[in-house]
Amino acid sequence: MDKEINILVVEDDNDISQLLCSIIKRNGYMPQPAFSGTEALIYLDKQEWDMVLLDLMLPGMTGEEILTKISEQSPVPVIIISAKLEQQTKIEALRSGADDYITKPFDIEEVSARIDSHLRRYRRTMEPPKHIELRHKDLCVDTEAKTVTVNGAVVAFTAREYAILVLLLSSPKKVFTKANLFETVWNEEFYGDDNTMNVHMSNLRSKLAKANPKEEYIETIWGMGYRLKS
Repeated sequence: MDKEINILVVEDDNDISQLLCSIIKRNGYMPQPAFSGTEALIYLDKQEWDMVLLDLMLPGMTGEEILTKISEQSPVPVIIISAKLEQQTKIEALRSGADDYITKPFDIEEVSARIDSHLRRYRRTMEPPKHIELRHKDLCVDTEAKTVTVNGAVVAFTAREYAILVLLLSSPKKVFTKANLFETVWNEEFYGDDNTMNVHMSNLRSKLAKANPKEEYIETIWGMGYRLKS
C-alpha cells in the first residue's frame, strides 16, 4: 500500500485555501490548511510533510521567514503561491530554498501539474538506494555496475542474458515461465515461440557452467519454466 502524501497549505485567504485543498484532493493527496505563519510552524513541528504550498503575505509570520525555517530543517519541496509579482521577490524566494514560484491568480491545471511534478522528483530523491548486489551461491550481480562475477571472476553476458539472470536472482524461489521471462525482458507479448528463449537460456547456462563447472545455478522445472537451483 502506497504511503499517504500529505501537503501543508499555508494560505490566509479562505477561498484560495479551499481551492488549493480541492486541487490536492483531486490529485489523490491529503491537504492540511494553515491560515497563518504561526499555525504553519505548529504543523511543521508536529509531523513530516511531503510538500508545502506557501503564501508570502501571512499574518503572524511572513512566508519568507517560514521558507527560511523549512530550508534549514527539511528537504521538503516548497511551492510559493503569491500575489507578489516582482522579479526580485521570485529570485530571492528561489534562492532561499523554494522549488517553484506561482503567481496569483493561478491556473488550476498548472498548479495541479506542478504539484505532481515536484512530488515525483522529491520521491525519487528520497527513495532508499536500491539493493545493488544480488547473490546466489558464488554468483554475484552488481546491479549498479551491471557486472556479474562467479567465484570472484567476472563473466561477460549479453544485455538480455544479464536481464534474465537479474530477474531470476530477484525472486530466487519463483518459477518463471518462458512467457514471464520473455515478456519482462523483451517487453513484447509472448506468442509461444520458445526458440528465442531457449537459445538465450542455453547460452546463459553455458557461460555459468564454464565459469564454475562444479555448480549448477539454474534448474528447469519441466512443464513450468525455470528457477534458481537451491
